[in-house]
Amino acid sequence: MENVIEVQHLSKSFGTHEVLKDIDFTVHKGEVVCIIGSSGSGKSTLLRCINLLERPSGGQIIYHNENILDNKHDVNAYRTKLGMVFQQFNLFENHNVLSNCMVGQTKVLKRSREEAEEVAIRYLHVVGMSQYINAKPRQLSGGQKQRVAIARALSMEPDVMLFDEPTSALDPEMVGEVLGVMKQLAGSGLTMLIVTHEMGFAKEVADRVVFMDKGIIEEVGTPEEIFEHPEKDRTKEFLKRV
Repeated sequence: MENVIEVQHLSKSFGTHEVLKDIDFTVHKGEVVCIIGSSGSGKSTLLRCINLLERPSGGQIIYHNENILDNKHDVNAYRTKLGMVFQQFNLFENHNVLSNCMVGQTKVLKRSREEAEEVAIRYLHVVGMSQYINAKPRQLSGGQKQRVAIARALSMEPDVMLFDEPTSALDPEMVGEVLGVMKQLAGSGLTMLIVTHEMGFAKEVADRVVFMDKGIIEEVGTPEEIFEHPEKDRTKEFLKRV
């Protein structure tokens, strides 16, 4: 199996507060990995360290056999390889849907407007939003905004898609439409790393599930291993509660 991202002995502290402690795990090409755990367990911080929105305090992040934390690495070039979908959509309010999906392509990847538009429309079609290309974000529901945010990330044609609790800001009736798109993407062979509290989704879609607690990885396994036969008491306790 080809490793896309390998995290080794990763730590992150904010002042004296250690949020991540000695984290080790690997994401393989084409794999869907779901990270679960209670609030404050370090899940989102781990994701933000992987795409360098937060600078890790220690350890290594190996991307295609190179440690991207050594200073000679081009951080911006690395970031273009990771698509990021946030809780709060982060769309450009003054751009319409199509333009939201083009701006990164033209500015960062230096694609022509024609090519960027073609790619954007293709991915808006994938997420079921191609009929809204002229709409502004304020005209869309939360679920529609999140689908546009997914299309925007896909338009950069990244190696890995990172999702940080993509449904947590949505009304319950909109959660399904976003999870539906993510299921479809998971089935397409895309490499995905997903922080989620949707246990049913993790059970159904993940190749592997990572359970985090208090800044460490407690347990990693297949959905069946984690949900049906968890080994650690802490995992059992968490799953009972949810």
